[in-house]
Amino acid sequence: MGYDLNRRQFLAMSAALGASNMLPGCMRMGRRRIAPLSRLNHACIGVGGIGEVDLKNILEHAKTQVVAICDVDATRLAKAAEKLPDARRYMDWRQMLEKEGDRIDSVNVSVPDHMHAMIARAALRAGKNVYCQKPLCHDVAECRALAETARKAGLVTQLGTQLAAGIGDRTAVHYLRAHAIGTVRKVILSANRPGVEHLRLTGPRPAQGTEPPATLAWDLWLGTAPERPFAPDIYHPMTWRSWQDFGTGWSGDIGCHIFDSVWKGLGLTAPISVVAEVQESWRNSPARRADTWPQSNHITWVFPGNEKSGGKEFTIEWFDGEFYPPEEAQAIARQGGFQRFPTEGSLVIGTDGALLLPSGSGAMLLPKDKFRDYPRPVLQPRNHYHHFLDACMGGEMTESHFVQTGPMAEAIILGTVAVRRPGEELHWNSARLKVTNSRAAQKLLKRSYRTGW
Repeated sequence: MGYDLNRRQFLAMSAALGASNMLPGCMRMGRRRIAPLSRLNHACIGVGGIGEVDLKNILEHAKTQVVAICDVDATRLAKAAEKLPDARRYMDWRQMLEKEGDRIDSVNVSVPDHMHAMIARAALRAGKNVYCQKPLCHDVAECRALAETARKAGLVTQLGTQLAAGIGDRTAVHYLRAHAIGTVRKVILSANRPGVEHLRLTGPRPAQGTEPPATLAWDLWLGTAPERPFAPDIYHPMTWRSWQDFGTGWSGDIGCHIFDSVWKGLGLTAPISVVAEVQESWRNSPARRADTWPQSNHITWVFPGNEKSGGKEFTIEWFDGEFYPPEEAQAIARQGGFQRFPTEGSLVIGTDGALLLPSGSGAMLLPKDKFRDYPRPVLQPRNHYHHFLDACMGGEMTESHFVQTGPMAEAIILGTVAVRRPGEELHWNSARLKVTNSRAAQKLLKRSYRTGW
């Protein structure tokens, strides 16, 4: 059931995908192999944390029946079973896919980042439509491989970027595609949410572990990651995001939400370089750098020129933790009525104005007076989960399918590679899936999976 790309497979995949990675997602999407259904049989993989939220939304769809649930934590599984007494229960997702067979049409993957690629690829290969939580994958190579698997499968997929379905994000995409602010000069992304609990750990890793609770299948939880002893309140259920083995840091966790409308609206392809600045306390600690993610990052991607930028290269900058958007961005935010740049949001600066999108809110064209009469698109409300489920039953294609969002996730996770090599400008050749100027960074594009996985 597992996979681990050897060098020959890795290079072959890179060459095959190089040209397709530069095309718009809608052009690359394979033929959908799904007939209209009157009712959908769905299985949930991961029912705690965000998985509980996913389950709630899926249950609210009138034509979807959750017939199977899976979680490595028996306590979480039992809690979900209270709502679904007739659903078949599993602790091992591999057994679930094997035993359910044609009894299920779709699955959602709502587990720690390090297991996304393996589970989602296995489900697609089994002929199941897949909803997968962000950031899609843990590694750059996994993003590429999963997008290619989705393209070949031709099934319905959706990345868990719930904000993408909101009217605010869809309006922002419309404005950018319509050139409302002229030629794009630069983009600012911010995620300065204070007190992020699941990224609070700074290490070091516990010297000794304890026996995991009887209700937790610890080996299954570890999956592809290196073998580690269990330690209470260190990994499961929430703080796994702090650790490089399992999570992708704050930019990986929230980046897909904030990047999404910009990526779609500007028709972005792969970046050509990326560099990261990180908090000094993390940079100066070898132990932390080897194990955990920093709590503060400033990442800068350079993207090739395109029609939206007048053919000129432009930058996209990410700020979180102790790093805040520059005064130029703060001044534009004040034009929109904010005392400071929104805690989370995006700003696209053009030659004729700016687009500010606070996450989960409305898109604003600035200065307000200039755009007072600019026509807003008329959009209908949309539920991101239900859009996926409707598509599985023959409805319109999802807005965040893996072939569309895979390259975006790949760029974001490439940013986490830069975080682990702070201060180094990494030159990126997307066609070859290669960091051309750093062997150390190249090694971070993929992991070696644990023996047996």
